Amino acid sequence: MSSRPLRIALPSKGRMAEPAYRLFREAGIAFEPDGRRLRLPLPEHDLEILFARADDIPVWVEDRAVDCGIAGANQVIEAGVVVQTRLALGFGRCRLALAAPAESAIREARDLAGLRVATSYPRTVTAHLAGYGVAATCIPISGSVELAPALDAAEAIADLVSSGDTLRQNGLVEVETVLVSEAVLLSPVALDSATEERVAELELVLASVLAARPKRYLMLNVHDDQLPGTLALLPGIDAPTVLELARPGMHAVHAVVDASDIVRLLAPLKQAGATGILVLPIEHLIP
Repeated sequence: MSSRPLRIALPSKGRMAEPAYRLFREAGIAFEPDGRRLRLPLPEHDLEILFARADDIPVWVEDRAVDCGIAGANQVIEAGVVVQTRLALGFGRCRLALAAPAESAIREARDLAGLRVATSYPRTVTAHLAGYGVAATCIPISGSVELAPALDAAEAIADLVSSGDTLRQNGLVEVETVLVSEAVLLSPVALDSATEERVAELELVLASVLAARPKRYLMLNVHDDQLPGTLALLPGIDAPTVLELARPGMHAVHAVVDASDIVRLLAPLKQAGATGILVLPIEHLIP
């Protein structure tokens, strides 16, 4: 066993913080951040949670200050670190986009040659433009990037975009997507075997929560003569489980189905003769 708890770095604030905390709670690792404590020991799990700026977490992981952490894929790329991306987490989705004033002549990345681009991601944008053979000057700005063209501080910007509403409200049009990002679980490369085993266990538990979220466990009873028609209605992982009931002439059917399928399944199942229909949430799922 490791001589110290497994250290996990989580975002202290921002759009990824609460989804990360919720994922850990659903995985059975509950804690209550109070906004002041930066280190939170969880001796019952032999873990230690460290709260940090998401931009710093990739660097902490590469330096082995922590054993794993959650950050945005965009932050990993911008940091230029060498780490293992272990699991895409499905939240914090966004894209880094180039944008320019609607009235400008900038319509593609090649139009930025010799111009200024305001961004919080100068490393990423410079590398992206270099792929086109374009040299532009990246102006590092940490906030309110959309104001730069209006203040004549830059001819274009590169910023994180979700819906694009902020760009439109500031008279900007999207030119090109630089990258698409979401939150990811990171670890250092080449961990020692004991730490690798513990990080892999955490990864499996988190992955099981993510796999379970869009699924439901469906249970029902059906007469034998109505069983074939009922089974024909059911999608699922592999195949439904069919169990003989103590009551002669009836079987129980269990299936894992997409939550989005429940609405369209219930009425046909009822019409096919299913009774005692029960739909349950799933906490963990390992296909």
